[in-house]
Amino acid sequence: MTKGFQFQSIGIEEVLNHKPMALSGGQRQRVALGRAIIREPDVFLMDEPLSNLDAKLRLQMRVELKKLQKVLGVTTVYVTHDQIEAMTMSDRVALMDHGKIMQMGTSEQVYRNPANIWVAGFVGSPPMNFIDCSLEVKNGETYLVHEGFQLPLPADLADIVKEKAEGQEIVLGFRPEDLLVTPKREERAHAMRSKRKFTP
Repeated sequence: MTKGFQFQSIGIEEVLNHKPMALSGGQRQRVALGRAIIREPDVFLMDEPLSNLDAKLRLQMRVELKKLQKVLGVTTVYVTHDQIEAMTMSDRVALMDHGKIMQMGTSEQVYRNPANIWVAGFVGSPPMNFIDCSLEVKNGETYLVHEGFQLPLPADLADIVKEKAEGQEIVLGFRPEDLLVTPKREERAHAMRSKRKFTP
């Protein structure tokens, strides 16, 4: 038997003597998973293997699959539409839109440094906020300007934005947890640096 694998790990020990027609959809999916593992392949290709499981068992199986992958040491390509599964189970994430890879990297990289607006809006719950702005230079300072605010940019960040911007129209994106709300109304918005590394 495959090293480190037990039928209890995927919750099918109690149905080993059942006929296929007597199994529920979730049980059949777990049996298929066990059948794949027991063959000791060089690569696992898993297409949403936990989609038919209830929420409690899905959470348990995420942990078990992660443990099994570490024990077996087998490369696993795992397809899922569930962000939590993708971000918590993977070493690297590939985000695809209409069959094209939008970005590949660690969970932290795709969350903190999204390659484009599609990735930024797709990853995260709640998703990233977007505000259409224009880029303006006044008295030597660079601003992101919106009808409700003008945001002065630090010189180093302004240089990066001007280099990468295509025209004067800019989309400002920020994560909900990076927004600080204060009771006092300020006449001007201020750009605040996060402690985390920022790469436009």
